[in-house]
Amino acid sequence: MAGVVCVQPISVFEKYRIYLLSVVFGVWVVLKRFLKWIWNPKALNSMQLRDNPPACLVDSSFGQHKYVKLKGVKFHYVESGQKEQPLILLLHGFPDCWLSWRYQIPVLAQHFRVVALDLKGFGDSDKPIWRSSYKIEVILEELQQLINALGVTKCMVIGHDLGALIGWFLVHQCPGLVTKFFPVSCPHPNAYWQNITTTPNYQWLNFAQLPYLPEVDALKEDVRIIEQYHKHLPQKDTYLEAYKYSFSRQEDWTGPINYYRHLPFLKINEECDKIDTKVVLITGNRDKLVKLEGIVRSTEYCDRFYMKIIEGCEHFPHQENPDAFNKVLLKYLLTKSVSRSESIEKSPSKRLMQGLLGAVSSTVKYGNSVIDNVQKKTNGMVGSIPTMGLSLNYNQNT
Repeated sequence: MAGVVCVQPISVFEKYRIYLLSVVFGVWVVLKRFLKWIWNPKALNSMQLRDNPPACLVDSSFGQHKYVKLKGVKFHYVESGQKEQPLILLLHGFPDCWLSWRYQIPVLAQHFRVVALDLKGFGDSDKPIWRSSYKIEVILEELQQLINALGVTKCMVIGHDLGALIGWFLVHQCPGLVTKFFPVSCPHPNAYWQNITTTPNYQWLNFAQLPYLPEVDALKEDVRIIEQYHKHLPQKDTYLEAYKYSFSRQEDWTGPINYYRHLPFLKINEECDKIDTKVVLITGNRDKLVKLEGIVRSTEYCDRFYMKIIEGCEHFPHQENPDAFNKVLLKYLLTKSVSRSESIEKSPSKRLMQGLLGAVSSTVKYGNSVIDNVQKKTNGMVGSIPTMGLSLNYNQNT
């Protein structure tokens, strides 16, 4: 709808609810930490010194490490592929950096110009400490400037977790800027926060609204939060150590946490136009942060929505099963269009309806077979029993 502001604040009631929960969960977290400190103070405060970056963080085999300054903020990114090819912008999640896309950059660079960005506050990009630097309007404006600075007017966006959440706002706020959007492990913002309320992350999300304490808490037990988020990586893994190096200081957490001090207070206006950009949501079938109702509701905001599930994966499908993930990406990136029949087949709401109708149909067939057996055993004496002659036809084009 023309003239409608897409990004708007949540209600006053919802705001104060978040503030109240932040105090409750904050007291709870501090109490738990205090009890742990009494039990074993050395373990809680242990921190390994990490002065030199692991080789993978500066590895040039992934691409060229470049920097661009936009209105006084320096952004770091890794670029690979031919410049004349269409641009793909990769936006990582939390807590992560450009290295999140280590399995995708070499594959995508064979067909596209790939830019894996360190979001502001992460990795080697600048880390402003002020909350105002992480307002969604500021973030979206900087992304537009970045795309223009790369010499293009349009691009494709692949985002994971926090990067996908920002991507949803981008395709709503800047229609025409993104030609294809791939949110990974992240439903639409209006469904995202409802999904997360039933997960363990909800406690931390409210705790993050408090000043200073979340940054200090993140460093406890040698940045153990990194192991908790990246549990798909084995202990002492090179990439796990790279993440710990990237988040080994208090200032490494202020920027990333500031995103979550703003985003829960925003939503997409229900009167805003649907997203015309092709949206392909990819998630792992074991991801506890992404639920079916969130995916189904995401379809309400898109004209062209597709879903792909990576089997055996949790919240990091692009790292847990990169071969299957990359295959899905290339399928939708290299084809100009997808047939309508496939779109319907992959739509979660249609698949759900098919499953329900299938269950009903099986029940009807089972009932009919029972009645037939009873009639045979009684030599037709109960032939007056009516059969369940119900015909169920599901037209996919309806």
